[in-house]
Amino acid sequence: MIAALVKPVLYSYFRSSCSWRVRIALALKGITYDQVPVNLLKDGGQQLAAEFQVVNPMQQVPALKIDGITLSQSDFGPRVPGLRVIDHLASEMKKMIQTGRGLEWSSCRQTAGLAIIEYLEETRPNPRLLPQDQKKRAQVRMISDHIVSGIQPLQNLAVLQRVGEKKLEWAQHYITNGFQALEQILKNTAGRYCVGDEVSMADLCLVPQVYNAERYKVDLAPYPTITRINKTLLELEAFQVSHPTKQPDTPAELRA
Repeated sequence: MIAALVKPVLYSYFRSSCSWRVRIALALKGITYDQVPVNLLKDGGQQLAAEFQVVNPMQQVPALKIDGITLSQSDFGPRVPGLRVIDHLASEMKKMIQTGRGLEWSSCRQTAGLAIIEYLEETRPNPRLLPQDQKKRAQVRMISDHIVSGIQPLQNLAVLQRVGEKKLEWAQHYITNGFQALEQILKNTAGRYCVGDEVSMADLCLVPQVYNAERYKVDLAPYPTITRINKTLLELEAFQVSHPTKQPDTPAELRA
């Protein structure tokens, strides 16, 4: 009971899409919280500091202290430790450029980073982010997994830093591939939002990914369903207050 009365603490980076998903969920559910910025670039990456490793051993954001526990998320989990998986991705990128083929992503195991949102949904179910209807709930999870496991990890900061000068080409290639599939899925599931007419976990995943696509100058014209839903969602207060341009650690030149 005492733990539930303590204000949650979110360790976040303003531009992290994983962090943004959680900020949206907290805003939608009306949960007030304190925020501790973790700059992924400053001082070689504050997430690598020993004090943050105590919070999240994966040394990634976000992490949320809530109800007496700490929940953390990661973008992908390699079969081998350290940076070897990222080096593998960088090596595969060079081969992809030379041969024109796609990345053999099946050689890396992915772990969906939605544990925090799932916990919030189970402990604070209103408003719902997972539909009661079983089929729609499965569709929400399918779309969420497509984004957080199939698109976002491939343009994760740690990956792009290892790719080097080809990082823009890399990000564009895999976001485009992912969006081609996502557009087809959404044509079958969407109403006003990703699945029907209620905001769901899938929408929390979509908006940050579109933001990343825009950052990496991906042409969104071929994806009218994605762009329509994204525009509609950005009109909602929860998506606005959680936006990267409105965070405590947003640089002055990027503030809205």
